[in-house]
Amino acid sequence: MKECTRCTYTDAMPNIVFDEEGVCNYCKQSDLFDETYPIGAEGRQRLEKLAEDIKKAGKGKQFDCAIGVSGGCDSSYLLHLMKELGLRPLAVHFDNTWNSAIATQNIKTMLDQLDIELFTLVVDNKEYDDLYRSFLLAGVPDIETPTDIGLATTMYIACEKYKIKYVIDGHSFRTEGITPLGHLYMDGKYIESVHKAYGKLPMKTFPNLWFHKFLKWMVFNRIKRVRPLYYIDYNKAEAKKFLQEKYGWQWYGGHHLENRFTAFYHSYFMPKRFKLDQRVNEVAALVRHGQMSKEEGKSMLAETPFLEDGVFELVKKRLGFTDDEFEEVMNLPIKTYKDFKTYKQLFERLRPFFYVMQKLELVPKSFYEKYTIKHD
Repeated sequence: MKECTRCTYTDAMPNIVFDEEGVCNYCKQSDLFDETYPIGAEGRQRLEKLAEDIKKAGKGKQFDCAIGVSGGCDSSYLLHLMKELGLRPLAVHFDNTWNSAIATQNIKTMLDQLDIELFTLVVDNKEYDDLYRSFLLAGVPDIETPTDIGLATTMYIACEKYKIKYVIDGHSFRTEGITPLGHLYMDGKYIESVHKAYGKLPMKTFPNLWFHKFLKWMVFNRIKRVRPLYYIDYNKAEAKKFLQEKYGWQWYGGHHLENRFTAFYHSYFMPKRFKLDQRVNEVAALVRHGQMSKEEGKSMLAETPFLEDGVFELVKKRLGFTDDEFEEVMNLPIKTYKDFKTYKQLFERLRPFFYVMQKLELVPKSFYEKYTIKHD
């Protein structure tokens, strides 16, 4: 396989192209992000300016901003950073009932010590398991779409309730990269379409993100989505060490493994079903930003992904699959989001509108780059 001369991506990545020097388009996209979101002294100035804007928007209100929390490293460090900047954040958690014990404890540890309040939306576990089961039966790779959409909607609900104007996202393109569209797709209509085809229980408690609500929260409520980690030289290894020493926070074994179903998705389902190791996005990002050598990255990817004992059996049991039935599921014909109804064509038609929205920070730049461009 052809490999990028700069990062660890190969021509197996969706929509990848290489220039004459062998550098991939994802590295170039990351370079554009580096120019747009500088670090160092200029990044600190922008971060402090952002903090002042958030404080002004929160004046006279109970909270300045909302931060999604999972017990993971990025969101936990953001809680510390926002308090350090003098902000009054509201922690927001979408509980899909699959949290690991470590993640639950990490959330409590951070919030107690930082004196931050928590807003939680808990979905009905049987309803949510039916939704997961539907995505597995659909034969698509996007089985974690409900969790991502559920958290996004919960953030908007909390912001509307407390009149919060800023959502703090924990993403860092320097440590996570940007997941290619061929690896993950998500939107509310996609969830509805898959559930209608394969679900058995009605969606009563799941907070789906319908387009009209997305539009309302974006245009009329003017809820901005900002990513402070873009403006700092964020090193995840150093952040983990800092959180452990200062707060007693605990590491859970790997990126996105703080949730048991998410761990199953990353460490078992995607590698076994689709021959996709989602760690490639994180490793490529760390390599292209000098936090890891190519050799170290390849060595990490050569190791079997970590999966906590009992998680695989738990997934089968909770979703109601026998061993034989689950084996059948893992061998169903492969499908993609294109086989179901989605908002993708609508996003593409509204590309000029979303260009303005991302300039106003009402949607992330990565959403605009990924979802509004037409792909073959």
